[in-house]
Amino acid sequence: MNVPGSEIILDPGRPIIDPHHHLWDSRRRALRVPVSQYSYENVLRRTPRYLADELLDDLDSGHDVRATVHLECGSMYRKFGTSEMVPVGETEFVNGVSAMGASGTYGNRQPCAGIVGHADLTLGSRAAAVLEAHVAAGAGRFRGIRQSAAYDADPSILEPSWQRRQGLYRDAQFREGFGRLAPLNLTFDAWLLEPQLPDLIDLARAFPNTLICLDHAGTPLGIGAYADRRMDRFPIWRANIEALARCQNVYVKLGGLGMPYPAFPSFMAEPCASSAQLAEEWRPYIEVCIEAFAPSRAMFESNFPVDALTCSYATVWNAFKRLAEPYSETEKHQLFFATAARFYRLQVEATR
Repeated sequence: MNVPGSEIILDPGRPIIDPHHHLWDSRRRALRVPVSQYSYENVLRRTPRYLADELLDDLDSGHDVRATVHLECGSMYRKFGTSEMVPVGETEFVNGVSAMGASGTYGNRQPCAGIVGHADLTLGSRAAAVLEAHVAAGAGRFRGIRQSAAYDADPSILEPSWQRRQGLYRDAQFREGFGRLAPLNLTFDAWLLEPQLPDLIDLARAFPNTLICLDHAGTPLGIGAYADRRMDRFPIWRANIEALARCQNVYVKLGGLGMPYPAFPSFMAEPCASSAQLAEEWRPYIEVCIEAFAPSRAMFESNFPVDALTCSYATVWNAFKRLAEPYSETEKHQLFFATAARFYRLQVEATR
């Protein structure tokens, strides 16, 4: 299939679940990247908004995406209410998009079939009420929580509002709140930076009955203090990925490498990189993750619209299909569909 303005779609009949995208309106909340590296104006020109219409346009770009999972991004929080409860507004908002898809108006696709929201787990035991409010607001679609621990001593790595305090996943109050997830059958998505992976390893070992998904292959770094050091740190990243994979409760998302943090040549390139170039740039990280976790605990993710800074939605899935070429049909089905369906408990038709 050839979609105007994009590459020829590879393996167009392969069923896909996209387990990681966001919905937001940047007229209210701008997407930002490190100011020392890239201008806000260029970023906003690439991602002005990403709501139901933009998501559905991408789902119509040629790949057979059957369902998606929305990941929290601070969007549409409640204006009123206690500070701990305002993130429930995002679940209420996304559940509306889920209901649009469930109506059948847009065909057999199920946008936002799963919802991952935000709660401040440092509330400790009080986090339980927030989790229960998310579950109620999700109307059967709420699957878990993401609370970022992203931190680095170099202030140029993260936009200030995204910087978290050091050692969050080791914090006793956080862990008290974290302990409320498993009793509610909720999962945890973890976003942190590559040097912080030991914190997640320690958390996963402490809570072996809680399902955890590492986002964005652990976010390797190649900017700021890590400029020109990404490959020097590759063996450290790999050792930590292998240690994390030995925790059987942990899964990994294969993607997010189109963000600024790794500083691949393809980021915000003009013209945009091809799927072949992306596959070659990302291959070392993807292959290590698949080898460590096996396809049964690994899933490709679009991370849109953030990775739109590097390529189109059609191109990112072409890149993943190139990366999956060496694997068997059964393994490909796990990577593109079955692992995500299992982790997020999605009921989606997989027949080709």
